[in-house]
Amino acid sequence: MKQLLQARVTGGVGESPTRPDGTLKASGEFAFASDLWADDMLWGATLRSPHPHARILGIDVTEALRVAGVYAVLTEQDVPGDKRYGLEIADQPVLAMDEVRYAGEPVAIVAADHPETARRAAARIRVEYQVLPPVTDPAYGRVLRHVPVRRGDPHVTADLVVTGEYEVGMQDQAFLGPESGLAVPAEDGGVDLYVATQWLHVDQKQVAACLGLPREKVRLTLAGVGGAFGAREDLSMQVHACLLALRTGRPVKMMYGREESFFGHVHRHPAKLRYEHGATRDGRLVYVKAHILLDGGAYASSSMAVVANAATLGVGPYDVPNVVMDAYVAYTNNPPCGAMRGFGAVQACFAYESQMDKLAAAAGLDPVEIRIRNALREGARMPTGQVVDGPVPVVELLRRVRSAPPAPPRPDDPRLLPGGVGNTTHGEGVVRGVGYAIGIKNVCFSEGFDDYATARVRLEVISGEPAVLVHTAAVEVGQGLVTVQAQIARTELGVERVVIATADTSVGSAGSSSASRQTYMTGGAVRAACTAVRERIFARVGRDPAGLWLAGGKILSAEGVIADLVEVLGDQAIEETVQWRHRPTHPLDPQTGQGDAHVQYAFAAHRATVDVDVELGLVRVVEIATAQDVGKAVNPQAVLGQIHGGTAQGLGLAVMEEIQVVDGLIRNPSFTDYLIPTILDVPPMRVEVLEMADPHAPYGLRGVGEPPTISSTPAIVAAIRAATGRPLTRVPVRPEHIIG
Repeated sequence: MKQLLQARVTGGVGESPTRPDGTLKASGEFAFASDLWADDMLWGATLRSPHPHARILGIDVTEALRVAGVYAVLTEQDVPGDKRYGLEIADQPVLAMDEVRYAGEPVAIVAADHPETARRAAARIRVEYQVLPPVTDPAYGRVLRHVPVRRGDPHVTADLVVTGEYEVGMQDQAFLGPESGLAVPAEDGGVDLYVATQWLHVDQKQVAACLGLPREKVRLTLAGVGGAFGAREDLSMQVHACLLALRTGRPVKMMYGREESFFGHVHRHPAKLRYEHGATRDGRLVYVKAHILLDGGAYASSSMAVVANAATLGVGPYDVPNVVMDAYVAYTNNPPCGAMRGFGAVQACFAYESQMDKLAAAAGLDPVEIRIRNALREGARMPTGQVVDGPVPVVELLRRVRSAPPAPPRPDDPRLLPGGVGNTTHGEGVVRGVGYAIGIKNVCFSEGFDDYATARVRLEVISGEPAVLVHTAAVEVGQGLVTVQAQIARTELGVERVVIATADTSVGSAGSSSASRQTYMTGGAVRAACTAVRERIFARVGRDPAGLWLAGGKILSAEGVIADLVEVLGDQAIEETVQWRHRPTHPLDPQTGQGDAHVQYAFAAHRATVDVDVELGLVRVVEIATAQDVGKAVNPQAVLGQIHGGTAQGLGLAVMEEIQVVDGLIRNPSFTDYLIPTILDVPPMRVEVLEMADPHAPYGLRGVGEPPTISSTPAIVAAIRAATGRPLTRVPVRPEHIIG
């Protein structure tokens, strides 16, 4: 009886209902932040430093103000509140003050009646610089944070020892919708900001402080987000647009072009990593020693957390009794670096998985077998001392990708060989290789951070049927969170009609859409709020709630229908707001790196098959097989989308994506020169999704978005090594690395 009645509500947890934004986005009708418009609107533009390091001796805005159509030109002297902001450390100027510390740093802003007028006026601002020598090597930069991890005997020896030095280039998030927002001055002296971001409330906090306004006078509403991947966690144009709107008394829109976007957001930290692995003769790990150095760029952003991830996850999903790990992040005069999908785990995984292949060769073992032999298992301890207390399917994931059917044989069609339509080869010089990798990622915020999400759920009768309104500040960045919230409400309240309110700051914070946390955190908050609503419904019918449930708009018991929701609700809505937290985490010990720092661990494995033209150094990824444990696939189709998308970004890092920075200057700020995978570069993927429930998480789920990016890169590089015999210690792999 219960199963039959529950089946009447479709689109719940475990299903893949149609995304409410899907058709609009596919058809081009969806309103993104770049589509924002207001009557009497002005346009903002930014003047940026051409130098990576210089002292500002003077700024003359006279000529800019003379341009017809210009309404305001502002510098740091016009910032009424805090002059600096930042996610973890308030070290980044709203507008440059005495110095500029990276090429592209904002120096002045302009508001005008046309975007081209604003840009022309900005170009007329005269800034006198005293150019200073930039620090571009993090080895000579000021250390922002050092995270040591110590476990076991630091002096232990081993039969087999392999060492390696590795390097990861600077990757861009390459979202398709550049930074954009609209600031509208309000009658109360405050401002309403419509913006594409990842965390409305942290933006509100920083913007209000810089404007010198109370938070309640700075109201943020989410505008359509064209991708994020970490790059929208930091402020870009938010404060600038608000400053101009408040100064002019007019709505001000700011929208970056693609080149400016490369200067306007953080990137993945470049890394240099040195590893030493020691093992017994049969390939069992005895120790890992590592030194990791991340280039944080000019300002802190989220580097403090990124370097902690690199350190705590730096030996991978392996049981290692002795660890000496030192991870550093340093300031330089390179572009600021911060959050990007994988968040420190990507850089470490490339190094430790390269090392595991070296160790396999030294021990005479298959690369999968050595990983299985050393795999973490449930109840094992991480190098930080934390017990991994949920399912740890490392062995199963490796076996799944190893046993996946082999990739199809090499095609005869030269268009499907390395070089593609360039017709560079008909098969001569083409060698196939296969490589494996597995990674580990923490989910949610760590190290004692007060990580929570807020949800408001309202159940009422609309047009004669029960309907649910879910209101959170959780940001939909393309991952399908709007759909997931509706699925949870349908499942918990047994009502098909669910509306998700636009995310804004009129409801409590939901935290950032990052760290693979939103389905876990905001999903948990929505579930908890629905539970509170459900309990009030059951109280109205005067029955023991233990034997009741909701389905199909009815209140049910084992005997059948107790009441109709429409009748129970009448004209009175039931509304509950819940602030929900995961189990606590704790800071790392600053000397030993010990501590239960993470909420949850997630795992993914990849097998990559590549064809390499060893004469020309060209690579074609033929197929990728991947397996990932998601705990519970809340939306199976969305899960597949996350795995495909994350793997594609890992592919990009492996063979093509790098922001080229020379003497502190970005040399390729465009999609002409910064290459990302297209549909022709992304191969067929075999995906196996495991659902091994985490007992501590809502529905047993695990965060999904980041693990695919972590292990895909080293798997592809391992396959290229297998085909070429080259060491390949740097990503992205370039033709000269293969044939040089």
